[in-house]
Amino acid sequence: MQVVLATHNAHKVAEFQQIVAQARPDLEVVGYDGPEPVEDGVTFAENALIKARAASAHTGLAALADDSGICVDVLGGSPGVFSAYWAGQKKDAAANLELLLDQLRDIADPHRAAHFTSTIALVLPDGREHVVEGRWPGRLAHASSGDGGFGYDPIFIPDGQPEGQERTVGGFSADEKQSQSHRARAFAELLPLLGAL
Repeated sequence: MQVVLATHNAHKVAEFQQIVAQARPDLEVVGYDGPEPVEDGVTFAENALIKARAASAHTGLAALADDSGICVDVLGGSPGVFSAYWAGQKKDAAANLELLLDQLRDIADPHRAAHFTSTIALVLPDGREHVVEGRWPGRLAHASSGDGGFGYDPIFIPDGQPEGQERTVGGFSADEKQSQSHRARAFAELLPLLGAL
């Protein structure tokens, strides 16, 4: 059975395909090629629902949509829902990352706590809707490292790593990231609801 992922971001499609394949091999995640709705919500949940509703209406399929971002404690939870646009409307991932590092330049390690948040909305063609959230706690590095991942991954150091062997998500393998990420955590919450499919 197919479920459409409401994004034009190829990285997210690939990540969801891996996560879903491990948990529900009977579900095929397909990319969305329809019009991009205006994400004018002020929370991750509002934006996820906007995208999932649009994708389900356009395709007639059950739709998943993820709205996610990095939330930095010392910035009051920002960039948050503005993570993709932190450096402006161009959605320039490198510029977003550099701006965030610059804003935290003089902030010491004990105050660099952050977490990734993923909110996933599931909208079914019959109108039923579900929203779940996953959080991945950690802190921000002082510089980028690692060649993997995308977005803010190269500066995010997840909690729970052995001391002295800590890496940013940019240094994780795809399998490591899929098993621990905020999206994997949100999807674990969503899994029981996928029985509706």
